Amino acid sequence: MQQDYLTTEEAAAYLRIKERKLYELVSEGAVPCSKVTGKWLFPRAALDRWIEAGLARPEGFLPVVPPPVVGGSHDPLLEWALRRSGAGLAMLPEGSEAGLARLARDEVAVAAIHVHGDGDDETANAEAVSRFASLHDAVVIGFARREQGLMTAPGDPLGLDGLEAAFGKKARFGLRQKGAGAQLLFEALARRAGVDLPHLVAAPLPYPTGQDLALGIRAGEIDCGLATRAVAQAHGLGFRPLVWERFDLAMRRRTFFEPGPQAVLAIMRSPDFVRKAADFGGYDASEAGRVVLNR
Repeated sequence: MQQDYLTTEEAAAYLRIKERKLYELVSEGAVPCSKVTGKWLFPRAALDRWIEAGLARPEGFLPVVPPPVVGGSHDPLLEWALRRSGAGLAMLPEGSEAGLARLARDEVAVAAIHVHGDGDDETANAEAVSRFASLHDAVVIGFARREQGLMTAPGDPLGLDGLEAAFGKKARFGLRQKGAGAQLLFEALARRAGVDLPHLVAAPLPYPTGQDLALGIRAGEIDCGLATRAVAQAHGLGFRPLVWERFDLAMRRRTFFEPGPQAVLAIMRSPDFVRKAADFGGYDASEAGRVVLNR
């Protein structure tokens, strides 16, 4: 298992220098490190950023230009903003973790993310970006807060008043693909409720987006699933609110200043954006455009 923090011996081996030279760099304050109980520790990600910062760029060397694509999670308000802004950015909705991985490989220009775990959801998106050493130049911009909940058939005929009731009544769940933000949230909420996920009654295949989940409920394939209020309202389905979450946009700093992302940011700051968020329902756009992380 890869260690996030390296000892002096491990850091010297990682950097392919002698320990004596590493101690010299430490004494000069030239290398990122921290002293814990008398011993030096070196964050692996910080070492990677330190190396990248000193990268020599020969004349004519240009950074990779990612395609004009927004990867990560799907969102109705984001889809509207991309169209309305004329940004020329396409969407590739595969889930938050897949989007971040593509961003790190420069396969998308922007990743739309909502990451969840057992920690603080307020900082989870920024922390997820920070775990990618190659995203040493990333920024995370707040898009909106979204209301997530249990989406059910119209009128909620099974009386699924929340997750625990749905678990207890053996309702058929529609799940999302591994690494999707909604699936990460579902798993976190299930753990908190003490639910044994392997015994969950679920459809055999995942639903790629919240809209696919809504169509599955409409078709009678499943009874319920986790989605945003906006998706539930757009499809005339029942909705039991559970949590509010951050939905953010991650990109490299150089991408931030490109015309496409700037066009989207301009829309996010407009009164039209606030009105559209209210029309969709389940959005709080008060912090749209705020810089959440600047590495």
